[in-house]
Amino acid sequence: MKFTYYGQSCFLLEADGKKFLFDPFISPNPLASSIDIKAIEADYILVSHGHGDHVADLETIAKQTGALVIAMPEVADWAGKQGVENIHPMNYGPATFDFGKLRMVWATHSSSMPDGSYGGNPAGFVLETGGKVIYYAGDTSLNLDMKILADLYKLDYAILPIGGNYTMDADDALIATRYIACDKVIGVHYNTFPAIKIDKEDAQAKFSRENKVLLLPAIGETIDL
Repeated sequence: MKFTYYGQSCFLLEADGKKFLFDPFISPNPLASSIDIKAIEADYILVSHGHGDHVADLETIAKQTGALVIAMPEVADWAGKQGVENIHPMNYGPATFDFGKLRMVWATHSSSMPDGSYGGNPAGFVLETGGKVIYYAGDTSLNLDMKILADLYKLDYAILPIGGNYTMDADDALIATRYIACDKVIGVHYNTFPAIKIDKEDAQAKFSRENKVLLLPAIGETIDL
């Protein structure tokens, strides 16, 4: 499995010939100015919630790729109104797709669409595909519901927000690794705005002291999972 980071909470997972794009926010992000969204390929686009820093490029990339958009019904409805046609509304719980299994899980945050309409509840995802189990928390604070994941899965990697202010920070994410029983973390949702600036070396040192791994790929970088 390959992970490519596009900044903020946007990334691409590739496994078994399938491409999964999460929370497409690239073109408005000055840190991601080197990324050409016209070159992005996707079979599926997974959207955690409706905030602009997660859906800004959803319409454009969904239309250019024909990818199946998987999102909360309210986000799916909004996408449909933008002319996106290939949509799978989903809510909390598991579902089976041609690529494997996907579970939408609880996230503690807020959600509204760029036009101010209701965005439903925020969410995260657990993706089972390509022989890996990956947890993407979406935008969330630390919460006890995360402990359920340790009962349901043996996670290979967790993709967690670490910027603080709107979500968990690195300290909370470190606690989350104990809840979910996963020691390999990829950090997202940091450094895009002043309110979520972090000291990357300090955050990674905190994980290292507990014999855990915090990966912070550069924007545009691809790593093997």
